[in-house]
Amino acid sequence: MGTNSSTVGQLLWQGPVCLSWKQDLEGAVYHLANCFLLLGFMGGSGVYGCFYLFGFLGTGYLCCVLWGWFDACGLDIVLWSFLLAAACLLQLAYLVYRLRMDTLPEEFDLLYRTLWLPLQVPLHTYKEIILCCQEQVLTLATEQTYAVEGDTPINRLSLLLSGRVRVSQDGQFLHYIFPYQFLDSPEWESLQPSEEGLFQVTLTAETECSYISWPRKSLHHLLNKDRYTSRLFAVLLGYDISEKLYTLNEKLFAKFGLCFDVRLPSLYHVLGPSASDGGPESEKDEEDGFGLATCPAPAVPTSAQQPLPCSPHPAATSHPAPLSRARIPRPDSGVLASRAPVQNSSQTMARVQAPLAPVHTPEL
Repeated sequence: MGTNSSTVGQLLWQGPVCLSWKQDLEGAVYHLANCFLLLGFMGGSGVYGCFYLFGFLGTGYLCCVLWGWFDACGLDIVLWSFLLAAACLLQLAYLVYRLRMDTLPEEFDLLYRTLWLPLQVPLHTYKEIILCCQEQVLTLATEQTYAVEGDTPINRLSLLLSGRVRVSQDGQFLHYIFPYQFLDSPEWESLQPSEEGLFQVTLTAETECSYISWPRKSLHHLLNKDRYTSRLFAVLLGYDISEKLYTLNEKLFAKFGLCFDVRLPSLYHVLGPSASDGGPESEKDEEDGFGLATCPAPAVPTSAQQPLPCSPHPAATSHPAPLSRARIPRPDSGVLASRAPVQNSSQTMARVQAPLAPVHTPEL
């Protein structure tokens, strides 16, 4: 150990081993090569940083080849500089190839930056997704139908890229579909991979539209193969369906002045048949509820007073208003002493309590 340290010390402190230094400096090509190498080693990261790095390094090593050939006249200098320059040029060619492979058509590139890039979806995963739809952009002319209720089979999943699509049922408008929303996400989620079904709504293009479409079997094969892609589509489809439900909820609020909760099972009745289709039994139940709502329990100061008569029923031709909670007056202290009137009041309150959402409402 002591011998090695003494040898290193001699090399450091004894001075240069060169017997004599050259009096003339190297040519301009040598200095130019070092300038290019200095600029190259200052390159950054990323694709464009690699272009900067290998571009300047390759140019610097080419200058070293010229310097070794014309000034230094050293074969080893020429060979090593040539190998390093060739490696930099090959790396540049590989970067150009990667950029060409990563280049997407304009529509798919905009779709990636708008919908998939915010979710940090890798580019190679996105390429597999668009490869499943064969990288084709389909179009719809104005007033052309994408699907007809009861006629068009559910055999694909489509995503709108541009334009606006109108959704209707039995000629009744439901909502719009805007760019970067799925056209048939509810239909897709309503069926199992082995099931078949028909559209229950009609989708009509209000403007010139463009969209991409995945065949049902091909997309199911991709989702079964890649678990990450399956979870990604589950998130996107769930968000899209919830947006459509809340759009219907806002439409109901604008028409009836009541804001319903889309999670309530009774919302089905709001979107279902109207009051005229309910049948005689439902009309009878509705009249009973309406009569109870218009006849609140009176405030009886003593047990000797008789209850007030109920108001008459409205005309049969008029549509009844939505049921509301009956307001029961607070009984006096004399009534609280007896137990029977209090039980009647609580029973009346329970019978006239309105449902979570109106059971019978006009059509949208």
